[in-house]
Amino acid sequence: MDTVGVYVHIPFCRARCSYCDFNTYVGLEDLFEPYVCALEHEIRNERGQAHTLFFGGGTPSLLSPQQLGRLITACRDTFKLPDEAEITVECNPGTVDVDYLRALRAEGVNRLSFGAQSADPAELRLLGREHDWRTVVAAVNAARRAGFDNINLDLIFALPNQTLGSWQRTLSAALALEPDHVSLYALIIEVGTPMHDWTRRGEVPLPDPDLAAEMYDYAESVLGAAGFVHYEISNWHRAGRACQHNLVYWRNQPFFGFGAGAHGATGGQRYWRVKRPAEYIARVERGESTIKGCEQIDARTSRSETMMLGLRLLDEGVSRARFAARYGAPMEAFFARELAEGAQKGLLELKPDCVRLTRAGRFVSNQAMQLFV
Repeated sequence: MDTVGVYVHIPFCRARCSYCDFNTYVGLEDLFEPYVCALEHEIRNERGQAHTLFFGGGTPSLLSPQQLGRLITACRDTFKLPDEAEITVECNPGTVDVDYLRALRAEGVNRLSFGAQSADPAELRLLGREHDWRTVVAAVNAARRAGFDNINLDLIFALPNQTLGSWQRTLSAALALEPDHVSLYALIIEVGTPMHDWTRRGEVPLPDPDLAAEMYDYAESVLGAAGFVHYEISNWHRAGRACQHNLVYWRNQPFFGFGAGAHGATGGQRYWRVKRPAEYIARVERGESTIKGCEQIDARTSRSETMMLGLRLLDEGVSRARFAARYGAPMEAFFARELAEGAQKGLLELKPDCVRLTRAGRFVSNQAMQLFV
């Protein structure tokens, strides 16, 4: 049986980060309560069963614990979430304190993800982050006092002007907080962001890909030595703390998406909702669908996506048994040439129970995934 996830998008922020191209908005505090009401209504009109719940953004921690609690209750009622279901809330460090986090815990939240990004003040300013590292330390300490034992830190590397030394200091500072999970993302400079404009005008340099590879290699070494399991290209966990919700995505399993701009994929169909919060609210209030567009996921596309997403899981890879059960035949029935080519190039390891990236393939994973496009 597939694990099914529920994603709820909270599109509000206090400030827009220089690198962000997510569907987020500032200065819409008056919409917080109408938006929560719209989400409640839409969630309760859905049908299904799910196993994980993830509040992303934006900055979900701008909502009150009670507002998030109402949404959790709606999801529990609608999707029969198990009592032990992983429920994650993304938080900006400067938006929480111990009382807020205790209230979140009381509402059923059991996993936090902090957007820490860097311990370097200049790098945080470049990214447009409002917090400093002391705020990150205070937020993590508050979370521990509130009873959380599943905390993720997001960090970004390959920044303009970032040195290997500053990256090493950021990792050291992060490890000192003893997180349960770490997500490390190489900066992608997206068109339409301030960061893109700065690099286009030559005001800041483009990231150095060779240095980025060195930073990634260093992170693998130091996190491994600290006892973390590198289970996905960008993610490490301590024993038992892999992100169950994100595993839904990487195993290409179904997920519901709610909120402005949210995407979902259920019943062989992929859909996306209207982006602007005011339009989203208005559509719900008028009894209209908030779905902006959708597409059918045919069997060929599904098989290809299962391979590409599953290869991100470094040890697990793509399970042969799960693939055959889902598609009615082994991988070689569909991808014999691609698998042979990947193995010949040293990108793929063809094991009896799974197909996964080789050690060398991890550093050029896009080449391996391109085989299945």
